Amino acid sequence: MKKLFFLFCLFAATAAQAGRIVTHTLHSDAMNRDIPVTVILPDDLSQPRPVVYLLHGAYGNERSWLEIKPNLPDIADEKGMIFVSAAALNSWYFDSPVLKDFQYETFMTHDLIAFVDSHYPTIANRTGRAITGLSMGGHGALYLSMRHKDLYGAAGAMSGGVDIRPFPQNWNLPDVLGEMASHMDSWNANAAVSQIDRIENGDLWITFDCGEDDFFLEVNKDLHQRLLGRGIHHDFTTRPGGHTSQYWGNSIDYHLLFFQKYFNSSK
Repeated sequence: MKKLFFLFCLFAATAAQAGRIVTHTLHSDAMNRDIPVTVILPDDLSQPRPVVYLLHGAYGNERSWLEIKPNLPDIADEKGMIFVSAAALNSWYFDSPVLKDFQYETFMTHDLIAFVDSHYPTIANRTGRAITGLSMGGHGALYLSMRHKDLYGAAGAMSGGVDIRPFPQNWNLPDVLGEMASHMDSWNANAAVSQIDRIENGDLWITFDCGEDDFFLEVNKDLHQRLLGRGIHHDFTTRPGGHTSQYWGNSIDYHLLFFQKYFNSSK
Protein backbone atom coordinates (compact mmCIF):
# COMPACT_ATOMS: atom_id res chain seq x y z
CA MET A 1 0.00 0.00 0.00
CA LYS A 2 2.84 2.41 0.83
CA LYS A 3 4.43 1.64 -2.55
CA LEU A 4 1.17 2.39 -4.36
CA PHE A 5 0.78 5.65 -2.45
CA PHE A 6 4.37 6.63 -3.34
CA LEU A 7 3.75 5.89 -7.04
CA PHE A 8 0.56 7.95 -6.97
CA CYS A 9 2.39 10.91 -5.42
CA LEU A 10 5.18 10.59 -7.98
CA PHE A 11 2.66 10.58 -10.83
CA ALA A 12 0.82 13.59 -9.40
CA ALA A 13 4.06 15.54 -9.01
CA THR A 14 5.11 14.73 -12.57
CA ALA A 15 1.72 15.74 -13.95
CA ALA A 16 1.77 18.98 -12.02
CA GLN A 17 5.08 19.92 -13.64
CA ALA A 18 3.93 19.35 -17.22
CA GLY A 19 2.91 22.23 -19.46
CA ARG A 20 -0.60 22.37 -20.83
CA ILE A 21 -2.20 22.77 -24.25
CA VAL A 22 -4.96 25.29 -24.91
CA THR A 23 -6.89 25.61 -28.17
CA HIS A 24 -8.59 28.74 -29.49
CA THR A 25 -10.50 29.83 -32.57
CA LEU A 26 -9.49 33.36 -33.52
CA HIS A 27 -11.50 35.34 -36.05
CA SER A 28 -9.66 37.33 -38.68
CA ASP A 29 -11.56 40.39 -39.84
CA ALA A 30 -9.16 40.88 -42.76
CA MET A 31 -9.95 37.42 -44.12
CA ASN A 32 -13.42 36.88 -42.62
CA ARG A 33 -12.09 33.51 -41.55
CA ASP A 34 -11.86 31.64 -38.23
CA ILE A 35 -8.31 30.47 -37.52
CA PRO A 36 -7.55 27.54 -35.17
CA VAL A 37 -4.72 28.33 -32.76
CA THR A 38 -2.81 26.08 -30.36
CA VAL A 39 -1.06 27.56 -27.32
CA ILE A 40 1.35 25.49 -25.22
CA LEU A 41 1.90 26.94 -21.76
CA PRO A 42 4.42 26.28 -19.01
CA ASP A 43 2.95 25.29 -15.68
CA ASP A 44 4.33 28.39 -13.96
CA LEU A 45 2.73 31.58 -15.27
CA SER A 46 3.46 33.67 -12.20
CA GLN A 47 5.68 35.98 -14.25
CA PRO A 48 5.70 37.16 -17.89
CA ARG A 49 7.04 34.54 -20.27
CA PRO A 50 8.73 34.79 -23.69
CA VAL A 51 6.78 33.48 -26.67
CA VAL A 52 8.04 31.36 -29.56
CA TYR A 53 5.75 31.27 -32.60
CA LEU A 54 6.04 27.91 -34.37
CA LEU A 55 4.98 27.94 -38.02
CA HIS A 56 3.92 24.74 -39.78
CA GLY A 57 4.74 23.68 -43.32
CA ALA A 58 2.60 23.18 -46.41
CA TYR A 59 -0.42 20.92 -45.81
CA GLY A 60 0.11 21.29 -42.06
CA ASN A 61 -2.05 22.80 -39.34
CA GLU A 62 -1.98 24.28 -35.85
CA ARG A 63 -1.17 20.89 -34.27
CA SER A 64 1.58 19.84 -36.66
CA TRP A 65 4.35 20.78 -34.24
CA LEU A 66 2.79 18.68 -31.48
CA GLU A 67 2.78 15.71 -33.85
CA ILE A 68 6.45 16.27 -34.69
CA LYS A 69 7.49 17.04 -31.10
CA PRO A 70 4.94 15.50 -28.69
CA ASN A 71 6.93 16.60 -25.61
CA LEU A 72 6.58 20.32 -26.39
CA PRO A 73 4.47 20.82 -23.22
CA ASP A 74 7.34 19.44 -21.14
CA ILE A 75 9.82 21.66 -22.99
CA ALA A 76 7.58 24.69 -22.41
CA ASP A 77 7.64 23.90 -18.70
CA GLU A 78 11.38 23.25 -18.61
CA LYS A 79 12.33 26.44 -20.47
CA GLY A 80 9.55 28.69 -19.19
CA MET A 81 8.41 29.53 -22.72
CA ILE A 82 5.01 29.83 -24.36
CA PHE A 83 4.64 28.20 -27.79
CA VAL A 84 2.00 29.36 -30.27
CA SER A 85 1.02 27.79 -33.56
CA ALA A 86 -1.80 28.83 -35.90
CA ALA A 87 -3.32 27.08 -38.91
CA ALA A 88 -2.22 28.94 -42.03
CA LEU A 89 -3.24 26.59 -44.88
CA ASN A 90 -0.79 26.78 -47.81
CA SER A 91 -0.56 30.56 -47.49
CA TRP A 92 3.24 30.93 -47.24
CA TYR A 93 2.44 33.50 -44.52
CA PHE A 94 2.14 36.57 -46.74
CA ASP A 95 -0.84 38.70 -47.72
CA SER A 96 -1.94 37.22 -51.01
CA PRO A 97 -2.32 39.82 -53.80
CA VAL A 98 -4.94 37.62 -55.51
CA LEU A 99 -6.91 35.95 -52.70
CA LYS A 100 -8.70 38.27 -50.28
CA ASP A 101 -9.17 35.49 -47.72
CA PHE A 102 -5.43 34.72 -47.60
CA GLN A 103 -4.06 37.71 -45.67
CA TYR A 104 -1.83 35.79 -43.31
CA GLU A 105 0.89 38.37 -42.81
CA THR A 106 -1.76 40.67 -41.35
CA PHE A 107 -3.16 37.86 -39.22
CA MET A 108 0.18 36.70 -37.86
CA THR A 109 1.61 40.13 -37.07
CA HIS A 110 -1.53 41.91 -35.91
CA ASP A 111 -4.36 39.63 -34.81
CA LEU A 112 -2.40 36.71 -33.38
CA ILE A 113 0.22 38.65 -31.43
CA ALA A 114 -2.41 41.00 -30.00
CA PHE A 115 -4.55 38.04 -28.92
CA VAL A 116 -1.70 36.14 -27.26
CA ASP A 117 -0.38 39.21 -25.43
CA SER A 118 -3.85 40.12 -24.16
CA HIS A 119 -4.74 36.62 -22.94
CA TYR A 120 -1.49 35.36 -21.45
CA PRO A 121 1.32 36.75 -19.27
CA THR A 122 3.86 37.41 -22.02
CA ILE A 123 6.89 39.63 -22.41
CA ALA A 124 4.91 41.76 -24.82
CA ASN A 125 7.68 43.20 -26.96
CA ARG A 126 10.35 42.00 -29.39
CA THR A 127 12.78 41.10 -26.58
CA GLY A 128 10.42 38.32 -25.53
CA ARG A 129 9.25 37.19 -28.96
CA ALA A 130 10.82 34.73 -31.42
CA ILE A 131 9.51 32.97 -34.53
CA THR A 132 10.60 29.88 -36.43
CA GLY A 133 9.13 27.23 -38.66
CA LEU A 134 9.69 24.31 -40.99
CA SER A 135 9.62 24.33 -44.79
CA MET A 136 6.87 26.81 -45.76
CA GLY A 137 6.94 27.91 -42.12
CA GLY A 138 10.67 28.57 -42.35
CA HIS A 139 9.96 30.91 -45.24
CA GLY A 140 7.20 32.54 -43.19
CA ALA A 141 9.31 33.00 -40.08
CA LEU A 142 12.15 34.79 -41.88
CA TYR A 143 9.76 36.70 -44.15
CA LEU A 144 7.68 38.03 -41.25
CA SER A 145 10.61 38.77 -38.93
CA MET A 146 12.56 40.73 -41.54
CA ARG A 147 9.49 42.74 -42.46
CA HIS A 148 8.50 43.28 -38.81
CA LYS A 149 11.75 43.53 -36.87
CA ASP A 150 9.87 45.74 -34.41
CA LEU A 151 7.81 42.68 -33.40
CA TYR A 152 10.32 39.81 -33.36
CA GLY A 153 13.79 39.82 -31.87
CA ALA A 154 14.90 36.39 -33.07
CA ALA A 155 13.95 34.19 -35.99
CA GLY A 156 14.77 30.84 -37.51
CA ALA A 157 13.99 28.42 -40.31
CA MET A 158 14.28 24.65 -40.57
CA SER A 159 14.46 23.28 -44.12
CA GLY A 160 12.98 26.62 -45.13
CA GLY A 161 11.65 27.35 -48.59
CA VAL A 162 13.41 30.68 -48.28
CA ASP A 163 13.29 31.40 -52.02
CA ILE A 164 10.02 30.42 -53.67
CA ARG A 165 10.98 31.38 -57.21
CA PRO A 166 12.73 28.12 -58.20
CA PHE A 167 9.44 26.30 -57.46
CA PRO A 168 6.80 28.08 -59.58
CA GLN A 169 4.30 25.20 -59.70
CA ASN A 170 4.58 23.77 -56.21
CA TRP A 171 2.60 23.85 -52.95
CA ASN A 172 -0.26 26.07 -54.21
CA LEU A 173 2.09 29.00 -54.78
CA PRO A 174 0.42 29.98 -58.10
CA ASP A 175 -2.93 30.09 -56.27
CA VAL A 176 -1.76 32.65 -53.70
CA LEU A 177 0.59 34.70 -55.90
CA GLY A 178 -0.74 34.17 -59.39
CA GLU A 179 1.18 32.41 -62.14
CA MET A 180 4.81 33.47 -62.06
CA ALA A 181 4.96 34.41 -65.76
CA SER A 182 2.31 37.11 -65.34
CA HIS A 183 2.97 38.06 -61.69
CA MET A 184 6.76 38.14 -61.48
CA ASP A 185 6.75 41.32 -59.40
CA SER A 186 4.72 39.58 -56.68
CA TRP A 187 6.98 36.54 -56.70
CA ASN A 188 10.07 38.71 -56.33
CA ALA A 189 8.54 40.91 -53.64
CA ASN A 190 7.29 38.02 -51.49
CA ALA A 191 10.33 35.74 -51.42
CA ALA A 192 11.95 35.64 -47.98
CA VAL A 193 15.38 36.28 -49.50
CA SER A 194 14.03 39.51 -50.97
CA GLN A 195 13.49 40.92 -47.47
CA ILE A 196 17.18 40.99 -46.52
CA ASP A 197 17.53 44.64 -47.53
CA ARG A 198 15.03 45.52 -44.79
CA ILE A 199 17.44 44.62 -41.99
CA GLU A 200 20.88 45.64 -40.81
CA ASN A 201 23.35 43.64 -38.78
CA GLY A 202 22.08 43.34 -35.22
CA ASP A 203 18.41 43.90 -36.01
CA LEU A 204 17.59 40.20 -35.60
CA TRP A 205 19.12 37.11 -34.10
CA ILE A 206 18.90 34.65 -37.02
CA THR A 207 19.41 30.91 -37.13
CA PHE A 208 18.56 28.54 -39.97
CA ASP A 209 19.54 25.08 -41.06
CA CYS A 210 18.83 22.49 -43.71
CA GLY A 211 19.41 18.80 -44.25
CA GLU A 212 22.10 17.82 -46.72
CA ASP A 213 19.59 15.67 -48.65
CA ASP A 214 16.87 18.36 -48.68
CA PHE A 215 15.54 19.86 -51.92
CA PHE A 216 15.70 23.30 -50.25
CA LEU A 217 19.42 23.01 -49.50
CA GLU A 218 20.61 25.24 -52.34
CA VAL A 219 18.23 28.12 -51.58
CA ASN A 220 19.37 28.00 -47.95
CA LYS A 221 23.02 28.12 -49.02
CA ASP A 222 22.16 31.09 -51.22
CA LEU A 223 20.47 32.87 -48.30
CA HIS A 224 23.59 32.25 -46.21
CA GLN A 225 25.78 33.85 -48.89
CA ARG A 226 23.44 36.83 -49.26
CA LEU A 227 23.52 37.47 -45.51
CA LEU A 228 27.30 37.20 -45.49
CA GLY A 229 27.41 39.69 -48.35
CA ARG A 230 25.38 42.15 -46.30
CA GLY A 231 27.53 41.58 -43.22
CA ILE A 232 24.55 40.29 -41.24
CA HIS A 233 25.60 37.91 -38.47
CA HIS A 234 23.66 34.66 -38.32
CA ASP A 235 23.93 30.96 -37.58
CA PHE A 236 23.68 28.58 -40.54
CA THR A 237 24.05 24.83 -40.24
CA THR A 238 23.70 21.84 -42.53
CA ARG A 239 23.21 18.40 -41.04
CA PRO A 240 22.62 14.90 -42.37
CA GLY A 241 18.96 14.40 -43.21
CA GLY A 242 16.16 15.26 -45.57
CA HIS A 243 12.81 17.02 -45.57
CA THR A 244 11.41 14.90 -42.74
CA SER A 245 9.71 15.10 -39.38
CA GLN A 246 12.68 13.32 -37.85
CA TYR A 247 14.96 16.12 -39.00
CA TRP A 248 12.65 18.89 -37.69
CA GLY A 249 12.11 17.13 -34.37
CA ASN A 250 15.87 17.30 -33.85
CA SER A 251 16.35 20.77 -35.31
CA ILE A 252 13.81 22.46 -33.03
CA ASP A 253 15.99 21.66 -30.02
CA TYR A 254 18.79 23.80 -31.44
CA HIS A 255 16.43 26.63 -32.29
CA LEU A 256 14.99 26.74 -28.79
CA LEU A 257 18.50 26.81 -27.31
CA PHE A 258 19.32 29.71 -29.64
CA PHE A 259 16.16 31.56 -28.63
CA GLN A 260 16.79 30.91 -24.94
CA LYS A 261 20.18 32.59 -25.31
CA TYR A 262 18.50 35.53 -27.04
CA PHE A 263 15.87 35.89 -24.33
CA ASN A 264 18.52 35.72 -21.61
CA SER A 265 20.62 38.35 -23.38
CA SER A 266 17.64 40.70 -23.44
CA LYS A 267 16.96 40.63 -19.72
